[in-house]
Amino acid sequence: MTAMWIDDDTITDLRARLRATRWPDAPQGTGWSLGVDVDELRDLVAYWADGFDFDAHRDALASLPSRRVEVDGIGVTVLVAPSTASDRAALPLLLAHGWPDSTWRYRKVLPLLTAAGFDVVVPDMPGYGFSDVPPQVLDARQVAGLWTTLMTSLGHERFAVAGGDIGTHVARYLALDHPDRVVAVHRIDGGLPWPGIDVSTLSPPERNFVAATTAWRDTEGAYAMMHRTKPQTAAVGLTDSPAGLAAWIIEKLRSWSDCDGDLWSVYTRDEVLALVTEYWATGSIGSAMRMYHANAAIPPEQSARRVEAPSGFSLYPGDLVTAPREWLERTTNLVYLSEPARGGHFAPVEQPESYVAELVAFLEPFRGVARG
Repeated sequence: MTAMWIDDDTITDLRARLRATRWPDAPQGTGWSLGVDVDELRDLVAYWADGFDFDAHRDALASLPSRRVEVDGIGVTVLVAPSTASDRAALPLLLAHGWPDSTWRYRKVLPLLTAAGFDVVVPDMPGYGFSDVPPQVLDARQVAGLWTTLMTSLGHERFAVAGGDIGTHVARYLALDHPDRVVAVHRIDGGLPWPGIDVSTLSPPERNFVAATTAWRDTEGAYAMMHRTKPQTAAVGLTDSPAGLAAWIIEKLRSWSDCDGDLWSVYTRDEVLALVTEYWATGSIGSAMRMYHANAAIPPEQSARRVEAPSGFSLYPGDLVTAPREWLERTTNLVYLSEPARGGHFAPVEQPESYVAELVAFLEPFRGVARG
């Protein structure tokens, strides 16, 4: 059986819960201004219960090159896809996802990356997707350590790493704590300013970045504060109500994607429901949120460490906050910076061809280095 599977009983129970959803009221004309648009969500839930093809979704999961690997006693589900390009040396590439996603973030780009000459490894972090929930909540730095063990078990001593969201922190700590393993780091965000940073030492563009980050936290960051402080409270409702789970996830997909307020201009309903269905079936929303609590406990001085590995950034216009070049140069050994015309926080899903082109452009010079 595939390492990714959803059984019939889970689907039957899910459909029954969807049909029995108890809906909140919504003031007339509210739309998305107070969070999820209840009318739009109601339509999606009706489709999820009676239109979404669960068998097709399971077939899609079964077609993925997934396997189970035990890493330091934790069962990890990982996609392993070797290069299919015969005209160039394969470059091992680890892809690190974030929240609220999983390997889902990279499934569209998998065949494009293998055709471009990459040996691709995409694990679900512990507590996410189809990987096990760890006995103790892990932070991004600890996950980075796990991934070095994973890559060794797969035969890759040196590799490139790419990530976004929490995955950008995992990639960063891989380069910081395991510099002998990582040949280059690609990220689609520059991280956020750490608490207590002395803004007087920053350039004007960096100070604007700090101000924009503060404004974003005030308007969009309440979810993260909940995750950091009281994740178990939210987990009760989100684990019990599939409609509530969908609301929590799709509101972020809409806010963080380059979609001009129209979620369905970027994603199909089936793409979105594949992600939400997997969160529901694995019961992983609580364990995924708890990682924010663990990450908040990482000492602030770790955020100030500079990444010396060659670093590349593709900053998409629809992402949360865009870091200026000065910030990237301050925090990394910047060798590549690009600003694609379209795309957002989930660029590998939103703009898969663009994302692959960015990785190829940055990583091509490092093929020989990984073999050395």
